Amino acid sequence: MSSLFMPHHLHATAADFAGNDSIGRYVFMPGSDGRAKEIASHFSDLETRPHPRGHNVYLGNLKTDEGQTIAVAAVSSGMGCPSTEIIVHELYYLGVKRFLRIGTAGTLQPGLVRVGDIVNVQASVRDEDTTRHYAPVEVPAVASLEYVSSVLLASEHLKLSRYIHTGTVHCKSSLYARELAAGPRSSENNAYLNLLAESGVLASEMETATLFIQSQLYNYQLMQQGEGHAFHVRAGAILAIIGDTFEQSKEADEAVKNSIQLALETVKTLAAQELPG
Repeated sequence: MSSLFMPHHLHATAADFAGNDSIGRYVFMPGSDGRAKEIASHFSDLETRPHPRGHNVYLGNLKTDEGQTIAVAAVSSGMGCPSTEIIVHELYYLGVKRFLRIGTAGTLQPGLVRVGDIVNVQASVRDEDTTRHYAPVEVPAVASLEYVSSVLLASEHLKLSRYIHTGTVHCKSSLYARELAAGPRSSENNAYLNLLAESGVLASEMETATLFIQSQLYNYQLMQQGEGHAFHVRAGAILAIIGDTFEQSKEADEAVKNSIQLALETVKTLAAQELPG
């Protein structure tokens, strides 16, 4: 990406995201700055680039048991696809090619995907408007296979496999109306969610569709430029199931904690396949 690009919502430069044998930093993208800071507490050599909008950039390294050093970063995407679109765009044009969302979601399969579990996202239902400005709705929003498989390997290593569900999630624009039935269209929105549940969709959240669609389009741009396979954009998502009421519970707190550990291990797993020893 051009070193001349100037982001408007991040205090960072292209040099901040360089590293990892020219692949660039692996970036963790939770929705909140608080969780970005919590993820960054696991980094060594931590540096912070604060921003008044709360999209603070945390730069550092992860050390593996084998002695490998991985350049990483954490930054909040904010809530919803419009905010995520801005941050992903600015990160990409600063050189980022590896995105991993760590978020929360409400289950659409309460008999199977329970509070305390984690969803390894394969694809997203595009029930939002942001991505329609990029591509027609018939284009699926799909995670990178490399991340999906790395999450599964990492969950085995951490002995978390029993909590993991891999599949499709629902990405929406509205929380209170679409998912929580506020407003005069409540019966219509309930019927829509029931339709998704009967179609096998696992959970509902608000950011993955734009992350996946943008990553797919960036990949196309890189292919047109003749970039090699190692420089493709890859994106994945790990979602802790916390329920729909926002009430704290031991199970929800444990899911968030496990999702962070799983995300860290996922990046180590992927990096072991991509980076020279």
